[in-house]
Amino acid sequence: MVAARAPCGLKRGTALKFVDSARIQVASGHGGAGCVSFRREKYIPKGGPDGGDGGRGGDVILEALGQRETLLRFHFNQHFIAPNGQPGRGRRQSGADGADLRLAVPPGTVAIDAESGEKICDLSQKGMSFVVVKGGRGGRGNFRFTTSTNRAPRQAQSGEAGQERKLILELSLLADAGLVGYPNVGKSTLISKLSAAKPVIADYPFTTLVPNLGVVAAGEDHSFVLADLPGLVDGAAQGAGLGHRFLKHLSRCAVLVHLLDPLRMDLERPDRDLVAIKEELKAYDPSLIEKPSLIAIGKMDLPEGLAALAAFKKAKPSLKVLAFSSLANEGLEELRWSIWNAVCENKSEDEG
Repeated sequence: MVAARAPCGLKRGTALKFVDSARIQVASGHGGAGCVSFRREKYIPKGGPDGGDGGRGGDVILEALGQRETLLRFHFNQHFIAPNGQPGRGRRQSGADGADLRLAVPPGTVAIDAESGEKICDLSQKGMSFVVVKGGRGGRGNFRFTTSTNRAPRQAQSGEAGQERKLILELSLLADAGLVGYPNVGKSTLISKLSAAKPVIADYPFTTLVPNLGVVAAGEDHSFVLADLPGLVDGAAQGAGLGHRFLKHLSRCAVLVHLLDPLRMDLERPDRDLVAIKEELKAYDPSLIEKPSLIAIGKMDLPEGLAALAAFKKAKPSLKVLAFSSLANEGLEELRWSIWNAVCENKSEDEG
């Protein structure tokens, strides 16, 4: 069994402010120019060429670090330029290379070329990195151009220009489990009960406009990351409601938790919402319906909750259903440990 961990630098019971997309412009450093120089020392009045090479310009590198959990920083600063290489000097001294500029992004970040739409890299694991623009090469100094017929070259190369690129950064959550359901079915209330996350909770649809992450304790030594995702609506796969912005975050969850609301359940067809949700997932990405999943019905403190649970069990006796009440704090521990066990069974060693 694999122990799921909270993101690096995050304590159990922590809620995160979440930004999942950003546009930035990056530029690598220019290479330094080569030097034209001749050796001039006492008693050596006509020394040969000794101009050094220019230094390499700095690269811009995206690096997935666990300490970063959102793309928020890129909303305040969208322009990043790596240092230039230094020019060469006499005595065959090469100019210093420009330092590489490393931009820390959350694991799960995809970089896309804003002009072509091409996916450049997918930094799905902590520690992965990718050079998005490479620094220019330094120019050669004049001593490099010495030949048998040209003993005193007065030419040197200019440094190569750096590269520029506009990028779209898209973050897909690296949550262990994601709550899936229609708007206003109790996802935000549930995550606030299982963790110390503080989502906005109100009795109207689309209270949750961006995902909320909560770190849920599983005993003294373990925890898992639970995502409260914006409510699904019919047509989400085609972009209705929050559409693709919601569905993309499910791709990296190890487990999906389908949350059903007894107040909107048809007792003649108690699995109607579950079927509809799975159809939306299938339309967006067929692999989503292959993910391990749990089914939970809330509001067991209401008569409608008990009736819905009985109807669902009768209609689908082969499916295990977890019943709970966030208001009455009933069934939450069973739900917590069921999610934890499912996460442990479905996460690989390197993900854990």
